[in-house]
Amino acid sequence: MARETYPARLLKKTCLSESVQCFHFEFALADREAFSYTAGQFISAVAVDTNGKTQTRAYSIAAAPRENHFDLCVNRVEGGFFSNYLADLPEGAIVQIHGPHGNFTLRKPQTDAIFVATGTGIAPMRAFTQALFPDSGPNAGADLSEGRHIWCVYGTRHESELYYRDYFERIAAQHPNFHYIATLSRAPQEWTGHRGYVQQYVAKIVDLRVAEQPPATLPAAPPAEGEAPVANPVFDIYTYICGLNNMVSEVRDLLTERGWNKKQVVFERYD
Repeated sequence: MARETYPARLLKKTCLSESVQCFHFEFALADREAFSYTAGQFISAVAVDTNGKTQTRAYSIAAAPRENHFDLCVNRVEGGFFSNYLADLPEGAIVQIHGPHGNFTLRKPQTDAIFVATGTGIAPMRAFTQALFPDSGPNAGADLSEGRHIWCVYGTRHESELYYRDYFERIAAQHPNFHYIATLSRAPQEWTGHRGYVQQYVAKIVDLRVAEQPPATLPAAPPAEGEAPVANPVFDIYTYICGLNNMVSEVRDLLTERGWNKKQVVFERYD
């Protein structure tokens, strides 16, 4: 049974990176005054291709909820129908969507958190960050994280692919408990920032957190499968991961090796 779709109008299209043709899209539902979703969820866009076949593609929403709007972050992929379809849309065009969908959302109660992303996996992390540290609306400037420490670890190959860099750096400057770590895997010699992969920086954050705890508070071993985690200040952290399959698996493995309970690792993969 086909899902019910509804029209969304493209309000604005912004190129985030000329080199890889990544775009930020701002949409508004054409026939609704509100769009109820939770930061981290996704929508599915629907269109008919040149062969008359209906195509559907899921995209994470790249902003916290606001009225009837939603944002997307999309890389143009050579030979990919939907990314090229969206990239070529003029402002004012209508796209059919359904949703929201997904359970990649912030868990309650709020804890310290590590956001880990590569590529366009930064989209839901932007939504999370806007939800916790709003920069517009009635709560603009507030810290809705309850003072928790939030690390956003973002990895790309090149500096031009650090999407929303200015935004995250601004939030980090405004909120001392928000930490933005951008790392390049193919950094040029003149790059003065972090180098390498997100995995190594997640490991550093966790190992530093463990080192800060008295030995008596540390678990003797990771919890067994199906066993509830022991209350522990070291592991009062949720990790949210979005990116390619290999990165997600490697970050999950390194956290498990350090005693993380699987329920505290929330992830979404894409290929």
